[in-house]
Amino acid sequence: MDDAQQYNYDRIAKAITYIRQHFRQQPGLDEIARHVGLSPFHFQKMFSDWAGTSPKKFLQYVSLQFAKEKLAQNESLFDTAYQTGLSGTSRLHDLFVKIEGMSPAEYKNGGEKLAINYQFSKTRFGRLLIASTKKGICLLSFYEGTPEAALKLLNTEFPKASFRQAPDEIQQNALKIFSQDSEDISEIKIHLKGTAFQLKVWEALLKIPQASLVSYNLVANMIEKPSSSRAVGNAIGKNPVAYIIPCHRVIKSTGEMGGYRWNQTRKTAIIGWEATQKTEL
Repeated sequence: MDDAQQYNYDRIAKAITYIRQHFRQQPGLDEIARHVGLSPFHFQKMFSDWAGTSPKKFLQYVSLQFAKEKLAQNESLFDTAYQTGLSGTSRLHDLFVKIEGMSPAEYKNGGEKLAINYQFSKTRFGRLLIASTKKGICLLSFYEGTPEAALKLLNTEFPKASFRQAPDEIQQNALKIFSQDSEDISEIKIHLKGTAFQLKVWEALLKIPQASLVSYNLVANMIEKPSSSRAVGNAIGKNPVAYIIPCHRVIKSTGEMGGYRWNQTRKTAIIGWEATQKTEL
């Protein structure tokens, strides 16, 4: 690391320390930039390049982790919001929904008040488990073993939710994506729970056209994190909604298929089928 890089690193380390120590005051961009002796514009860019996220989002992560600890200690939503430095429970709610995909109350109860419908279905690519909340699809997973084993993943993600084996309109609409005639699909709603980086990667995957293939490096560039190919791969591997979020369209830059959470053979079959559909159009 040369002197300039060391200087920049020291600035970012100083900013991170400042945010961790002062998150309860919810410092703004100008205040943090001033603390490290940079203009807000240059600080924003430098922080994003080094930390992989914006100062605002990093502040949100730190705040969220503190809030989680307080909720785990059975603090009330009001007290948690106050101790985190948020103006009220509505800000706390927005923070949790944006990053966790659930409200603070749902998080505190481990999804206890979250009602999840699920069903098992058969597609041209194999059996799958699809689950939804009132907000959208929260899981779509191919499986090879028993249905009971497939349900374990859903229980792990939402340990205290109430489950009901019942198809609903959200699921039925989403399953049309496996049909050759899928023109009547309305907007597919998705209820995702993940880090901001994971959500950003999954959002980028949604922009990959059908029958198109991209590399992990290209996805990293799509999210403006060109040096984060490995982190992108990890996020892709944790995608909870198969096919709809098309992680199967990401391959190695060498042209090799690369891994797939639901079996590499299935990935190859999906890619081949999509290419056939494009040819027939």
